[in-house]
Amino acid sequence: MHRLTTRQFLPISVEEAWDFFSIPENLNRLTPEDMSFEILSGGGERTFAGHVICYTVRPLLNIPMRWVTEIVESEDGKYFIDEQRFGPYRFWHHLHRFTPGDGGVWMDDVLHYVLPAGPIGEVMGALMLNKKVDGIFTYRGEALKGIFPGASEAEQHRQKI
Repeated sequence: MHRLTTRQFLPISVEEAWDFFSIPENLNRLTPEDMSFEILSGGGERTFAGHVICYTVRPLLNIPMRWVTEIVESEDGKYFIDEQRFGPYRFWHHLHRFTPGDGGVWMDDVLHYVLPAGPIGEVMGALMLNKKVDGIFTYRGEALKGIFPGASEAEQHRQKI
């Protein structure tokens, strides 16, 4: 299993952060263009526990894949957790947490994931897949700096557990 954590300070209120991140359509603004991210269903409403969202993404070699996630837990203004139901990973659990800070909000992401295809997937992960995941979160951090001027650099840490 892989664990990726990121932390970024946004110079906005918790309410503003929640308003932005609880709208699935904003995920498109935070995803690299080369992934051709598109919401197929589950858009048009705010995140809530039980919310199922279906996307098409092109994570590798421009090959389209369906990705279905469910918001399994959500507490307004504090956190939500999405888990993959169908998609490119064997396991995907992503915690988004918002904590008030001096003059803004700390946004923490804790992602646990398992690559597909067992040992072959781990070799592919070492060669490219883990870098792709890291790149998605690096892109997201940069995008948030553009959307919310004054945001800090995103800190990112990876470990295999």
